[in-house]
Amino acid sequence: MPEVRIVFVCLGNICRSPTAEGIMRKLLADEGLDGVVEIDSAGTGSWHVGEPPDARAAEEARARGFRLGGAARQVQRDDFARFDYLVAMDGSNRNNLERLAPDAGAEAKIRMLRDFEPGGGGDVPDPYYGGAEGFQKVFDICERSCRGLIEHLRREHGL
Repeated sequence: MPEVRIVFVCLGNICRSPTAEGIMRKLLADEGLDGVVEIDSAGTGSWHVGEPPDARAAEEARARGFRLGGAARQVQRDDFARFDYLVAMDGSNRNNLERLAPDAGAEAKIRMLRDFEPGGGGDVPDPYYGGAEGFQKVFDICERSCRGLIEHLRREHGL
């Protein structure tokens, strides 16, 4: 049974959050923690529900030896009960999660992905309307941040 549950959240759940989910899955497996931490992703909007990850995000992941999978879903109020961390990609996603949170305890579970990036902070930019370089940048940010999140989990949860 997982000790920690994390859901990564962006707007449509086809670019940034599935990228973070795919990176985190591989990093956890490489660290022998894949059964210890449960990972998922979701979007605050419903536009892409049921769709696979954006082909450009999936291609960038493949080029780096990672795999993106799953189908887009919209974050639900009960995700606050299911997950220990709801990790937002940007301030708009965080604000949407804060509005959805049923109480202060649930709201305390919301974190920003880049808060785990060494020297980081701020938003993971949305690459959807740009070219390949945007997806490369997002992948770099997500990989650094996910590595930092694993270090946080080791410190805070003794993993």
